[in-house]
Amino acid sequence: MNSNYIEIMDTTLRDGEQTNGVSFVPHEKLLMARMLLQQVCVDRIEVASARVSEGEKEAVTMICRWARQAGKLDAVEVLGFVDGTTSLDWINDTGCRNINLLCKGSEKHCKYQLKKTLEEHVADIKKSIAYATELGISVNVYLEDWSNGMKDSPDYVFAFVDALKDSGIKRFMLPDTLGVLNPILTAEFIKKMVDRYPTLHFDFHGHNDYDLATSNVLSAVDCGCRGVHTAVNGLGERAGNAPLSSIVAILKDHYHANIGVCEDKLNEVSTLVENLSGIAIPPNKPIIGENVFTQVAGVHADGDNKHSLYCNDLIPERFGRKREYALGKNSGKANILKNLEELGLELTPEQTRRVTDRIIELGDKKQIVTQEDLPYIVSDVLKHSAPDDKVKLLSYMVSTAYGLKPMASVKLEVNSEVYEESAMGDGMYDAFVRAVRHIYRDKLQRKFPWLSNYQVSIPPGGRTDALVQTTITWAWNDKTYRTRALDADQTEAAIKATIKMLNLLENDYL
Repeated sequence: MNSNYIEIMDTTLRDGEQTNGVSFVPHEKLLMARMLLQQVCVDRIEVASARVSEGEKEAVTMICRWARQAGKLDAVEVLGFVDGTTSLDWINDTGCRNINLLCKGSEKHCKYQLKKTLEEHVADIKKSIAYATELGISVNVYLEDWSNGMKDSPDYVFAFVDALKDSGIKRFMLPDTLGVLNPILTAEFIKKMVDRYPTLHFDFHGHNDYDLATSNVLSAVDCGCRGVHTAVNGLGERAGNAPLSSIVAILKDHYHANIGVCEDKLNEVSTLVENLSGIAIPPNKPIIGENVFTQVAGVHADGDNKHSLYCNDLIPERFGRKREYALGKNSGKANILKNLEELGLELTPEQTRRVTDRIIELGDKKQIVTQEDLPYIVSDVLKHSAPDDKVKLLSYMVSTAYGLKPMASVKLEVNSEVYEESAMGDGMYDAFVRAVRHIYRDKLQRKFPWLSNYQVSIPPGGRTDALVQTTITWAWNDKTYRTRALDADQTEAAIKATIKMLNLLENDYL
């Protein structure tokens, strides 16, 4: 394998925006462009297609204005068409200096879409190149449908490149437009291109229809491609493009490529694009998924304690992340100890066993157990030798009716004493909290914590009977408590989380 520098051209802002349902406004495009070029440090970005809309023109103009000031204008590219002077004038008006000219890389596309011969198509392309030269705009060319061209009409592809190889084109970009390649075919086709044209710069543009885009990129680079195209989070038309994060990791670890991307910014840009696109990152997405640096099985955590036996080269810190150890029914003692260590908690072997048993019990009930729950679980299990919770919810009733404020009646046992109160509120849970607050302030003469944050999460696609997780953050005596609970009813989950919090507070009263 060679050690040549591999260019990364990211097309999130152009091809990635072709994801169904995704549309970026100009300031969002500028935000992503700045992060990709200045922080992630990809080599180039493709930011739009010419002639799309006035909003798109505004976005490209904003990006080019910033890029000129930042010394990054040469890294900004726009896709344009073989349409005389129209696309080039559009691009020139924005201040961009690079066109990615969309040409036909297969005989079928040239014959049936353009209804032209190869000679006629090449003549039109040369006119566009000549006009681009007058404007001072550099030209890269896309050979659209190149992969099918190599399958069905390789003589057309070679005749196309033969006719244009001396025309001042900077890069010949080879797209697998319909995602039909596999690594073996990619290697075969790229090798033919590189062997025939050893002085030309080739980029590979992979689509993921067969979930092979990432593998095809590696194969293309191995056979001499000097640039690859990516999209953050794998966004793109149909099944998307080769994902930036995976490509960077694979090129570094499997190809030992020389690339300029800052790995520790990949997670940050992925989160930004997730938020702006509205397309969620799957939790098991390599490198950037929520779960990919979480060990679940206890034996894996044990192995990590013993010379990192279950770690590979994908160290989470490379990507601005950290390794976590899940708590659930598959948890072993090692997982528990890893989480306790992070929290600064030390338990005896017997206490650790009891906490582990409790976590397994919760996992069997499909409750979500996190590191933030662990202090409560420890307190709940060990109870400082006390046999019962100090705060118990004996009974409650909440009601709501159209046109009336919700009402709650609560019976609470605190340190073996029973108290009852009722209250109205702006919602059922608000009424419940007000009733409990009356007990604490009026009958126990105690301060009651303030609710500082309230979050509800429902599994994607959840039905009306889906489990609801409620997480509540409380402020009390310069301390912050975070409790959560799970139930099919949102109010019930919030009430369970509240009772957990009250039991935690009792430790501070003793």
